Amino acid sequence: MADDIERAAAAIEAGDLVVYPTETVYGLAADALDPDAVAAVFEAKGRDRDKPVSLAVPDVEAALEYTTPTATERAFMHEFLPGPVTVVLERREVVPDVLTAGREQVGIRVPDHPVALALLDAVEPLTATSANVSGQPSARTVADLDAITESAAVVLDGGETGGTGSTVVDVEAGDIHRRGANADAVEQWLADR
Repeated sequence: MADDIERAAAAIEAGDLVVYPTETVYGLAADALDPDAVAAVFEAKGRDRDKPVSLAVPDVEAALEYTTPTATERAFMHEFLPGPVTVVLERREVVPDVLTAGREQVGIRVPDHPVALALLDAVEPLTATSANVSGQPSARTVADLDAITESAAVVLDGGETGGTGSTVVDVEAGDIHRRGANADAVEQWLADR
């Protein structure tokens, strides 16, 4: 797998797309700071440019390079990341508008999967969006992947994933934008704060 990770990291550094497993579903990776690579993600997915794409990092500390979380948001991240949660945070200028659809916030994801973390240790930050054509079901296995693989330079096979998308939460607003894995625990944490 180490050779595959190296090939995937090299592809991302060259501006290409890579399919990678997470604990939720298979994701589509590109260099999240390269506007052209991010645009290629939108094109491959057929995704509306008004819908932002999240950013994946290897750990909470790495997230601080791209965001300016409050103390409450930091506490939340340390509680739930790595894990199947996307935290919406104020972005730094280094994060391109194409990733966030021009919004001032970006979703941060730290996947809890050894292959995803190995890839993120080799190259980061990455785009964190499901590896499927928009409107189609998310892939739980490499066999489930649709035409998106035609756009990917490398596909990393990590076996079967959990199958439920991440919970997307704006901690400061106390809003869960999308209920997914771990949503009940997130809701309880927000209620208790």
